[in-house]
Amino acid sequence: MTAKEDDANRRAAAQHTLAEHLRLTAAGRVDEWVALFAPDAVLEFPYAPAGVPQRVTGRDALLAHMSNFPETFDVEFVDLVFHETVEPSLVIAEFRSKGTALPTGKPYEQTCISVVRTDDDARITHYLDYWNPLVAIEALTPQDVPSDPDISVTFGG
Repeated sequence: MTAKEDDANRRAAAQHTLAEHLRLTAAGRVDEWVALFAPDAVLEFPYAPAGVPQRVTGRDALLAHMSNFPETFDVEFVDLVFHETVEPSLVIAEFRSKGTALPTGKPYEQTCISVVRTDDDARITHYLDYWNPLVAIEALTPQDVPSDPDISVTFGG
């Protein structure tokens, strides 16, 4: 196998892992989802609101963090676009979520950009998740609660 073929295979595997991440998240299959990550993987949310950690490290912490997601959001991820990178194990993707915040019944529509690094086995080692926390806060805030800049929500573990 040539280096170019090896890079193409690694790129395809890394992109497949990200697509599986989205599929399993939407399906609420958290136990299978966490297996996509290396044991010491890091998940980062640079724009995390109060009540949501900015950094989650390790499979146990990832599992705890995502444990309530299936009861919080009913979503599908659409319009997945991969951006080519020089590094085949680096995936940059744009996508949207469409769905509902289950506690409130309000729509949850989010635009995301993710920067994901994978290892030689295409397991996620670092996932940098750019999403708008204001969309999540709005979707999870009950209709009868007035807007308040200090309101925070919890949707992780």
